[in-house]
Amino acid sequence: MPKPKTIPPFTTEEAADLYARLSEIRPDPRTELDYTSPFTLVVAVALSAQATDVGVNKATKGLFAAADTPEKMVALGEDGIRERIKTIGLFRNKAKNVHALSKRIIEEFGGEVPKSREALESLPGVGRKTANVVLNEAFGEPTIAVDTHIFRVSNRTGLAPGKTPLEVEKRLEAITPADFMKGAHHWLILHGRYVCKARKPDCPNCAIADLCRFDAKTPA
Repeated sequence: MPKPKTIPPFTTEEAADLYARLSEIRPDPRTELDYTSPFTLVVAVALSAQATDVGVNKATKGLFAAADTPEKMVALGEDGIRERIKTIGLFRNKAKNVHALSKRIIEEFGGEVPKSREALESLPGVGRKTANVVLNEAFGEPTIAVDTHIFRVSNRTGLAPGKTPLEVEKRLEAITPADFMKGAHHWLILHGRYVCKARKPDCPNCAIADLCRFDAKTPA
């Protein structure tokens, strides 16, 4: 039985070319989640697990109108949070986590969202991906949060193949030039969301199709 084809990862120079092209399409890439502060960003990203950004934004519109600080969120209570986010998946557990992380931010971090990955990951419902998003988007840190879109794009194109999100993250960090680190997460996630889609990638309209190692490209 023949061995599966090994896709060679991109070199730093090839990665620079890829990011340069994506940056021309989206010069100022940003998250599509609505937020007004590091705190509301933490909450929005925590709520986005297994939910769409559009769905999260609909839910947080009312939630943040009622509680846009940790103090207000704790005062709203788990029941109040749950009532406002019940349109998104796993809303019961997410309401519990949002209430708990808000309380933790007040008690352990003086009401301010911490700026380190370790501290962020200590918050209920916040994992490495969420921490990386907050560090990048709210605090300008050169982190790359590997979600399903970035994992797919990195493996499909050969940009940074890996068996786990952490492995992909480390490879992306190794080959992404410093000038592109701040925007890399957003360029890749938006490319995966709108072009390099899971079921049918839009290869004919892809700006990096000639760099991509994917053999089964969608025909024009």
